[in-house]
Amino acid sequence: MIAQTLKAYMPSSLFGRAVLIVVLPVGTILLVMSIVFIQRLYEDVTRQMTGVLGNELQLVVNRINDVDGTAEAMGAALVVAEPLDIGVSTGTVEGEDRVGAFDLSGRVVVDTLHDTVPAVLYVDLEDLDKRVRVTLETAQGPVTLDVPRSRVTARNPHQFLVWIGLTALVMTLVALIYLRNQVRPIRRLATAAEAFGRGRMMPYRPSGAAEVRAAGGAFLKMRDRIELQIEQRTLMLSGVSHDLRTPLTRMKLALGMMDETPETEDLRRDVQDMEAMLTTFLNFAQADALEDPERVSPLEIVERAVARAARAGHSVQLFEGSVDMTSMLRPAALGRALDNLIGNGARYGTNVRVGLEISETEIRFVVEDDGPGIREDEREKALEPFNRLDSARNQDSGSGVGLGLAIAADIARQHGGELKLDRSRDLGGLRAEIRLPR
Repeated sequence: MIAQTLKAYMPSSLFGRAVLIVVLPVGTILLVMSIVFIQRLYEDVTRQMTGVLGNELQLVVNRINDVDGTAEAMGAALVVAEPLDIGVSTGTVEGEDRVGAFDLSGRVVVDTLHDTVPAVLYVDLEDLDKRVRVTLETAQGPVTLDVPRSRVTARNPHQFLVWIGLTALVMTLVALIYLRNQVRPIRRLATAAEAFGRGRMMPYRPSGAAEVRAAGGAFLKMRDRIELQIEQRTLMLSGVSHDLRTPLTRMKLALGMMDETPETEDLRRDVQDMEAMLTTFLNFAQADALEDPERVSPLEIVERAVARAARAGHSVQLFEGSVDMTSMLRPAALGRALDNLIGNGARYGTNVRVGLEISETEIRFVVEDDGPGIREDEREKALEPFNRLDSARNQDSGSGVGLGLAIAADIARQHGGELKLDRSRDLGGLRAEIRLPR
């Protein structure tokens, strides 16, 4: 419980935690040293110096008590007091011990004088001329003795605290500058990795400590391998799809020269289905070969997709109240993703609704239909390539190869986002959301 409470107040960034690691020990050391210095060294020195002064005061009191007559007693006291730099005066007013609120050693002086000299009535340490005034009871009545405060307190003890504090402050600043320089390469690595996750290539060169350079080098190798795999997959699918178009063309020519029969009509439909599949394969391969991002209007991308669907004869409408702004996006890729989602909705339903929702952190492209939808336990499987959920969708409405949702999910990931599937509350069918960070 305590660990969770402390964790909630701990800084989340590496620089903040590094600062805490530096400042906390330094502050603890300073606190301990100050306490030890004040309580052990400073107070012990003050107690010893005050004890010596107490013996001198006791000597003056003894001289006063040994002589009869006030004048003779004061004269005998001055003989002893003047060489010791102790002022002597007779008579005093009633009072009490007086110590300043910020006088760290004053209480030690008062207690030591009371313990050393039983005749002490009270001690005044609040005098403006930095002297200690001690009122004592003698055989001739109350007598006030005063000495410089430097006789009982070490001079300028605060200088130790000031110097150690300034030194600690300077060294902490130096450590913070060094820490910032060490954290900067980690931030650059995180920025490059985040940009690559969103499909952008950011120039990056490993720097910093050996461990950070090793992590940066590993990231560059990983990025190169991923790019190579994407390129190889794209080339393979493009090559296979392109090579298959040649025999399909020959088959179409041969069918065109045959007489019209039920068999030739079935073959012609099969060839058309194969062409549609090849086009889908090429779109899937091109999902990785995205164009460079540009600042565009997401609403414009949605409106163009709706217009294309309407020209294709689909019943598609645009959400009312869709907001507009501009962002760094890949319009062609997002348009292809929306075409796939709208095509799926039109294939399995009768009405499709498309919209745009923008928050402070997200851009959401929403496509809803009134079809049968997809069960919750099959939604993740539906995003896998070449996966057709025959039990969930109406297969009499059209055919496909199971790549529409996979292409849309791929394009969303290339933008650093995701494709989420849910049930439409208004239409009752599938609700597909392409969620992209702003």
